[in-house]
Amino acid sequence: MHKDIPLVFHPIYSQLDLPVRHRFPIDKYQGIHDALCRHGVDARTFVTPEPVAKDILLNHYDSHYVETLLAGTLDSKAMRRIGFPWSDQLIKRSLTAIGGTIKTAELALLNGMALNLTGGYHHAAADWGSGFCLFNDLYLAAKHMLGQPGIDSVLIVDLDVHQGDGTALLAQDDSAIITLSLHGEKNFPHRKQQSDMDFPLPKGMTDDAYLAVLDEALSLISRVYVPDAVIYDAGVDIHENDDLGLLSVSTDGVYQRDSMVLDWCRQRGLPVACVIGGGYQRDIDALVSVHLQLYRAAGVID
Repeated sequence: MHKDIPLVFHPIYSQLDLPVRHRFPIDKYQGIHDALCRHGVDARTFVTPEPVAKDILLNHYDSHYVETLLAGTLDSKAMRRIGFPWSDQLIKRSLTAIGGTIKTAELALLNGMALNLTGGYHHAAADWGSGFCLFNDLYLAAKHMLGQPGIDSVLIVDLDVHQGDGTALLAQDDSAIITLSLHGEKNFPHRKQQSDMDFPLPKGMTDDAYLAVLDEALSLISRVYVPDAVIYDAGVDIHENDDLGLLSVSTDGVYQRDSMVLDWCRQRGLPVACVIGGGYQRDIDALVSVHLQLYRAAGVID
């Protein structure tokens, strides 16, 4: 086990009262934390993030959207698109989770790798939220990395089953942020955006075919781009038992995918900040066990 890989976590990640049977598995973040502790991760490994400052949001996102969402005055149609009922707790939780991804990016530059126990809010754009995403943490983390010495280009590897449409839109005119997405062709969002590299995947895809596409994507990046740092969205909604995924990748396939990405970064000496992305099995224990593959691949647990 690598005891020097920082893990970013706050209990607020799982603290949000949602309507009964709400689709979002809010308990999974605490579940991942507790499972890591049971696997022998020292409590001192966890870093507690601060909420992202409002000024940072205003620097990068539409001011009307930021102000109205934070104040609870965003119109009901826009809130429905986000998919959560508005509450003070929703805002606190979201700002802390986003602060967590930015902290993870910072720690990755210092340590070579860091992992957030939430993150991957890739459906949010400059002036709207969508699909359980209020503000896009991947974009903010990339911008934070680009503000550090020696970081001129950041690659966002998004392997959540749903295309990171918000990230693609935010970064479309920013040559310093490279966006790669492998996603279900016939899955949410209905209207796809253009990443720098998109690999649409057919329904029911299994391990070998998925890993072959990923290998092709990483080979292409190596030929075309020279990033200085990586942000990795390790969504597990590609899993065969996921309620919203439509792909058929096994738990071992998820582990192999995560290992492939992290090994690719290690071989090139690239710092990598990881977020856990989506995963929508209703059985939280089963869902946590799939998310744990990232921490296995990283060497945080055996």
